Amino acid sequence: MTAVTFYFQIHQPYRLRQYSFFDVGRRHDYFDDLENERILKRVADKCYRPMTLLLEELVDRHEGRFKCSFSVSGTALDQLARWAPDVIETFRRMAKTGCVEFLCETTHHSLAALVDEKEFRDQVRCQKARIAALTGRTPTTFRNTELVYSNQIARMAEQCGFNTIMAEGADHLIGWRSPHHLYRPEGTESILTMLRSYKLSDDIAFRFSNRGWDEWPMDAKKFTKWVMDLPESDDVVGLFMDFETFGEHQWEDTGIFDFMRHLPSAILEEERLSFALPSEIAAEVDPIARLDAPLPVSWADAERDLTAWLGNPMQRAAHEALYDLGPHVRGAGDPALLETWRKLTTSDHFYYMCVKFFSDGDVHKYFSPYSSPYDAYIALMNVMGDLRQRIDAPAGLTSPQ
Repeated sequence: MTAVTFYFQIHQPYRLRQYSFFDVGRRHDYFDDLENERILKRVADKCYRPMTLLLEELVDRHEGRFKCSFSVSGTALDQLARWAPDVIETFRRMAKTGCVEFLCETTHHSLAALVDEKEFRDQVRCQKARIAALTGRTPTTFRNTELVYSNQIARMAEQCGFNTIMAEGADHLIGWRSPHHLYRPEGTESILTMLRSYKLSDDIAFRFSNRGWDEWPMDAKKFTKWVMDLPESDDVVGLFMDFETFGEHQWEDTGIFDFMRHLPSAILEEERLSFALPSEIAAEVDPIARLDAPLPVSWADAERDLTAWLGNPMQRAAHEALYDLGPHVRGAGDPALLETWRKLTTSDHFYYMCVKFFSDGDVHKYFSPYSSPYDAYIALMNVMGDLRQRIDAPAGLTSPQ
């Protein structure tokens, strides 16, 4: 029996407004609430509402045989609670079915695991509590921001109490081995690594509406045949993707909702295929080998590494400056300042600074609110400059907004 496991990522950052050098020391309203509200409401209308309701319908229609999982960042939960609370209520209903699992990640979708273990643990602890409060279940599966994964991150996840960690099934990570099995991370004792089947996942997430693709159009039966063509010995097929695939990246008129509406039936018609939650797979399937990841891998861009966020000098300088500021923020003892700083740790701010060209560059431009990567760098550095002044200034001497 081969288990198909869907995992959907939901994340929205707090985008910065155009914060100039002349705002430093004068204004402390860093975030563009109007733009954040506009984007959240648009994506909720095009994706979050229709797709969650469709998944809820599929769980009911298939009497618990269809299952899926979500990871929702803390910044996305905050914005949904503020501007689309009905989506939160749908999450609660879905969790009660027992057919939808909610995973854990860092609250602020940060890269803290790479540079600040204390901050990483703090954000994970906060997110674990939030998901438990939302769903009534403490999450046992961890997915790090953007599937950034290494031996060290797997060890930290194990120490945080997780049974399973997600990772990209990158060729340079697994070599000749298959992504359709569980592995034991090098240097760990009990945690399991579940890999993303990137080809099949990207067939849905990126290629579905591409008329230049030699497999276009793709329907549920064709996709199911590809899954059936895998070796019978395969344990799991991890279909991991951004939830915004449905309705936002792939618009409704591409047929993406109809594809998803019919896919569970097509898969469940096959005797050797089933749907399962990550926690169920981890409880039933044994790892086949150790997996060694001395250097971080991710699910981003063609390289599947960290270059989407830390690939150029601007990105690295800004990231280093931000985490250098961390101890000063924590030392200030001001929860509001700490929350502001944590919103700046969101990986998107560094993604916007990427200067890659060709196909990956187009993806970065699509998501960026800035006219150039340099503008993204300047805005973040100006905000950090003001935040540092507020920390260093004697009490009562900071300028009002």
